[in-house]
Amino acid sequence: MFIDEVQIEVHAGNGGDGCTAFRREKYIPMGGPFGGNGGRGSNIIFKVDTGIHTLLDLRYHKIIKGKKGENGMGKNCNGKNSEDVIIRVPQGTVITDIDSGFVVADLKGKEDEVIVAYGGRGGRGNTAFKTPRNPAPNFSENGEPGEIKFLKIELKLLADVGLVGFPSVGKSTLISMVSQSKPKIAAYHFTTLTPNLGVCKDTKGRTFVMADLPGLIEGASQGEGLGDRFLRHIERTRVIAHVIDMSGFEGRDPYEDYLIINKELSAFSEKLGKKPQVILANKMDIDGAIENLEKFKQKVDATIYPISAMNSEGLDPVLTHLADMLDLLEEENLYEEDQFEGHVLYKFKKEEPYTITRLDNGNWLISGDEVEKLFKMTKFTTEEGILRFAKRLRKMGIDDKLESLGAQEGDLVQILDFEFEYKH
Repeated sequence: MFIDEVQIEVHAGNGGDGCTAFRREKYIPMGGPFGGNGGRGSNIIFKVDTGIHTLLDLRYHKIIKGKKGENGMGKNCNGKNSEDVIIRVPQGTVITDIDSGFVVADLKGKEDEVIVAYGGRGGRGNTAFKTPRNPAPNFSENGEPGEIKFLKIELKLLADVGLVGFPSVGKSTLISMVSQSKPKIAAYHFTTLTPNLGVCKDTKGRTFVMADLPGLIEGASQGEGLGDRFLRHIERTRVIAHVIDMSGFEGRDPYEDYLIINKELSAFSEKLGKKPQVILANKMDIDGAIENLEKFKQKVDATIYPISAMNSEGLDPVLTHLADMLDLLEEENLYEEDQFEGHVLYKFKKEEPYTITRLDNGNWLISGDEVEKLFKMTKFTTEEGILRFAKRLRKMGIDDKLESLGAQEGDLVQILDFEFEYKH
């Protein structure tokens, strides 16, 4: 089964918890803190595997979770890092963050790989908090939460030339004649339900990859027929070979077909509509094709090659011309730089790392990634841990902000599911 788009949820592993321990050995008085750090959680990594040609495996794994790092132990023993989770995908896979809309990675190289979600760092043991002012800290950290991402995974085939056109214009027959590809060929529309790739060779020995894509119809860019599902595969191609049934055998006008397909390409992507294009006037062995071609040439100023794919006529000049075009065209990036995740957007005003809102029940809700991460990494089992948490909130300016908003002593303040009383 050919699957070329899935949506999944990935959870990187949480960091292991730090350890609170003290050195208690004979003849070593006042041994001091002795707790180790936790290990790092699993990263989630996508890696290209050239032996895979579909996203079928991901279709049945909607949620992928990494393992938590090992907890720290006494005697300053640090926990082990968890092994990374490696997800193997086909070459040509594009990963997009659904929440932000940014492209995480375009895996077009044979050995490309990318970390899509980072595992949390291990929490620090109490040894790490030892200072001259506090030589025996009685607290440690929980592990940092791993990243959670909602991702769209798309496969966009790597091909040099893409065959486009209405159903039953002869695209599958053409690719079967110029390559070793063996697509299904039948006398009905939408015979081709999945893209087919074939390696073509011209008379000079130059090779390139051609993609036979399912037929388009009017409204394809809005989901009609097989819809825009396969239009994404044309985006990577450097040249479009537009196959037209010049015989008009089904009562269609070749010129109207030409206009409709080009309109759908431009509607799907402006860049797609501007790609170099070669017109292949197919089925020239059928009566009426020669007359239709003459009329077509009067309306269209473009490179046109009359062929008969069924009889393998006129194909060598087409392959030579396509190879010549590819020699002159440089490979272009599918996405612009500012579409990638991590692109810096300059902000004139620094945003606060938290927000404070008044709930209907009168509680104050503090939210924000930085505050929530601090909460999750704090162990509230010791008084020192609680005091350190309160000190960090005060340093972030939350106490002053609550006071300015009118918080009164005794009001309940909420972070995630935790509530505590506000005190001046």
